Amino acid sequence: MKNENKGILAVKTKKFGIYALSVLKLIFIGLLSGFFAGAAGTLFSFCLSHATAFRDGHIWIVYGLPLGGLAIAGLYKIFKLDNDKGTNLVLTSITGKDKVPFRMAPLIFVSTILTHFLGGSVGREGAALQLGGSLGNTAASILKMDEKDRKIFIMSGMSAAFAALFGTPMAAAFFAIEVAAVGTLYISALLPSVVAGVVASRLPLLLGIEAEKFAVAGIPSMDAVNALKTAGLAVLCGLLSILFCAVMKYMKKFLEHFIKNPYVRIAAAAVVFIGITAALGTTDFYGAGMDVIERAVTDGKAVPYAFIIKLILTALLLGAGFKGGEIVPSLYVGATFGCIFGQIAGMSPGLCAAVGMAAVFCGVTNCPVASIFIGFELFGFECAPYILIAVAISFVSSGYYSLYSAQEMKYSKYKFGLRPDSSSGYERR
Repeated sequence: MKNENKGILAVKTKKFGIYALSVLKLIFIGLLSGFFAGAAGTLFSFCLSHATAFRDGHIWIVYGLPLGGLAIAGLYKIFKLDNDKGTNLVLTSITGKDKVPFRMAPLIFVSTILTHFLGGSVGREGAALQLGGSLGNTAASILKMDEKDRKIFIMSGMSAAFAALFGTPMAAAFFAIEVAAVGTLYISALLPSVVAGVVASRLPLLLGIEAEKFAVAGIPSMDAVNALKTAGLAVLCGLLSILFCAVMKYMKKFLEHFIKNPYVRIAAAAVVFIGITAALGTTDFYGAGMDVIERAVTDGKAVPYAFIIKLILTALLLGAGFKGGEIVPSLYVGATFGCIFGQIAGMSPGLCAAVGMAAVFCGVTNCPVASIFIGFELFGFECAPYILIAVAISFVSSGYYSLYSAQEMKYSKYKFGLRPDSSSGYERR
């Protein structure tokens, strides 16, 4: 009997040891990703802020955008990434067998900084996700990790770079484990992604870079009328998300169909961008447009047509070959659209701008958990009831459209337990 008890104890001790080692390995992956991918994301954020500051003080530099475009196209050609899949490659590296090459990291770093430096209307998170994913994949290869741990490394790297750039570790961690396959959370990557996000979010503070925070102007108490208005805004944001994804997709196809030469295509798009912004007589569409977002949220002010112009210009440049991201432009679109909705509906424009940001972010990424967290981290918990309503409704209103063609839709948004391409009749777009 004693020998039997000793045997059971030995088995339990062995299992505990295996679990303990697994936990320590996950923490190690998170710490390593947090420091290295977070450091890269911090450096990227630092360079980006200085490039933006220089551009804002020397607006004439925008006229160099066509030359910058030619340089970007040339770099990707030289390094044999001219058929670059961007963030989609990072996603398929999680759900499939694709590998993220290391050379993607320096290329996306340099090309995104150059695009922002010259005023291109693009975001920055695409660079962060590709940067983090590439570095995570490289670290896993150096350490000779198996396929499953390699994928965890990639997600942790994505979380770290995202958190370093936005200062939102909760949203970064859940975005990393949620974005590749909608309806599924890769929970084995939760611990390292959280560790990586928290570590990385602290690194920018060492360089005096503060996390993104917005003071929302005028948050009313939740009542039936405000709940209905929020629901209406969320439905419209879901539809706007569909438009956003469709324009991004078809603008690229349109440009590639009519302008075959990549150098001519990217230079022509830059010239059109310069012409449109010059005709409008504003700098509001240069770069990421964080100042416009802040104005909409904190002051409740936005130009009525800002959201549609930003959408078109971003689709134009990214479709032509400039590098950056779509998520910050989607936040810009959501903030300005929400602000105008608030002015018309007689609701706090600042609150509606914040709600619009979270709702459109959810609609274009299909990441409701990350969208809720990014709303909490950017705007505070006083907005929580409005953010929750808006994200939930936008998620179902946006259908199966997505910014990322490689994003897998595991389950139907409308029928429990069914896939979207099953007999439910719903189809992935």
